[in-house]
Amino acid sequence: MKTKGHQCALDKMAPESVGQAAEMLKQLAHPARLRVIDLLNTAGELPVREITDYLGIAQATTSQHLNQMRRMGLLKAERRGKAVWYSIGDDRPISLLNCICNCCENPVKNSSNEVVK
Repeated sequence: MKTKGHQCALDKMAPESVGQAAEMLKQLAHPARLRVIDLLNTAGELPVREITDYLGIAQATTSQHLNQMRRMGLLKAERRGKAVWYSIGDDRPISLLNCICNCCENPVKNSSNEVVK
């Protein structure tokens, strides 16, 4: 949608791309899933047990988060014996994670140079 005299950033994207971006943001809108992306970005690949230990939540809950992100293509899974190992399947969440870290560490200021909370 174009507005009179304004060219918004999302106007340059195909509607289906905007939808995909919204779905990715939904997936990353949970602290446990953000932490998984950060952990796997650092570690490379890990079995579910180690991810569960890191998150400090139930194994079933961890598996639900991992499966959601795998179905979306954000993670890859590989069975090795009895264990399932996960790794990053899409690098775009790493860029988003970096943006989130930068935005949350640096206060946002409005046009009057006041910090917005």
